[in-house]
Amino acid sequence: MPNTPLLGQVQQGERLEIAISNNENSDFSVVSAGKSGLMIYRRLFSSPLDKLEIISVDTSFQQLWSKKLDIAKGLKTVNAVVKDNYLFVLFKAGNYRFGDFIIAAVDISNGSYVVYQVKNLIAFLPTEFVITNEAALIGGYYNYRPFIVYFNFATQQSKILPGFFNETGELTQVKSYQDGTIDVIVSSDNYEKKKCLWIRNYDTKGDLVKTTLLRPEEKKNLIFGRSIKIDDDEQAVVGVYGRYKEYSRGIFIARIDAEGEYQIKYYDYGELQNFFSYLKASREKRIKERIQRKKIKGKKAKFNYRFIVHEVIKVGDDYVMLGEAFYPKYAYVGMSQTRILIGYQYTHAVVIGFDKDGKLTWDNSFEINDVKTTTLDQYVKIQTQQDKIILQYAYTNQIRSKIIKDAEILEGKSTNDIRLRFDGDILRDSDYEPSKLDYWYDNKLYVYGIQQIRNYREARVNASRRVFFINKIDYK
Repeated sequence: MPNTPLLGQVQQGERLEIAISNNENSDFSVVSAGKSGLMIYRRLFSSPLDKLEIISVDTSFQQLWSKKLDIAKGLKTVNAVVKDNYLFVLFKAGNYRFGDFIIAAVDISNGSYVVYQVKNLIAFLPTEFVITNEAALIGGYYNYRPFIVYFNFATQQSKILPGFFNETGELTQVKSYQDGTIDVIVSSDNYEKKKCLWIRNYDTKGDLVKTTLLRPEEKKNLIFGRSIKIDDDEQAVVGVYGRYKEYSRGIFIARIDAEGEYQIKYYDYGELQNFFSYLKASREKRIKERIQRKKIKGKKAKFNYRFIVHEVIKVGDDYVMLGEAFYPKYAYVGMSQTRILIGYQYTHAVVIGFDKDGKLTWDNSFEINDVKTTTLDQYVKIQTQQDKIILQYAYTNQIRSKIIKDAEILEGKSTNDIRLRFDGDILRDSDYEPSKLDYWYDNKLYVYGIQQIRNYREARVNASRRVFFINKIDYK
């Protein structure tokens, strides 16, 4: 039987390498600047002040400029984002929780920068950093209560966004739109102790415009959700619900109109066509047979998963959600065998399509093998090309991918090694370090990390070198 031809393949054109010596900080971070390139930064420890080294490269990895900003020893680098031709770097002053914030706004065209001080009298550790057309949003928790600091760049005044500090809860999304408006979603219990979602819409000045409370139907909790605008006045919220508050039983899609009225559609995991496709064929078959037996009896098979929604995007006239399922990993320590959380094991990504009315039209999944992490980051990235979707994630020295068209699988899971620079370059299994995959520009991605490379064939390169690398990723 002839081999089935591949429909596409990972393209790795350009590659950047930065040599790293054993005594220097290799903890690089990378932020996409779209078609302007990438912003690479790391902290350099020195005396009397540390430095923030920033390197700007274009889309061909040609260096445009580099700069070292002085950093006080007491400042901690928290996060960085690019918005409107500026790299915004957030620093936290003082000890772990107390202290003001510092924001450095770096012009990505030439490296010039302005520093802003954000006064802060509340002890909290920031978990969210979002830039709008006019302001910076710094989100976190005070005494388990979520809140967001709004800092206006023009007035250099800060305030707490209204609508918070009332109840404990979880920030599930802080999102800004092109027009400068803001959506914030909080998951919290209502007075009936049912987990609901509060969707608050703010204008460009951080003033509260509308609050919508999504309440679940009986015997359900709305655990997590993310939003997308359907048009100027309406939005959809997609998330997970469950009988209990930690485990989800399915996906919900809510459509909210301009007046705050909403409708919620629920889809149990057992109703999805491909939710269990990540399992071995024999186990998937047994589960589907169980679902069918329950259905014949007029019942539903119930499945509990920990699941987080990462993205909701518009594709043509419809919408696509991407989320990932996981379970916590624990270890027992000490004489008392105390159980502690040591990380998370991912099982699979789930992709669903739905129309503007909030009706699910198809679903698909992508198995995630081997990935263990200490934080719930997004691993699988989604690329859309015409009428197909490419799902990809990085693991050790590989790019793993799958191509789907709605519920159909066009190309099953494939693996491509991350391309090295020279002929004769090799990696040993013990030299692998985690790599990260992220979005760049024009449907392209980049993968980056640390590699220990050996080469005994090329006289022009060191026999052994340790590098920070970035590869451009495209799918043709």
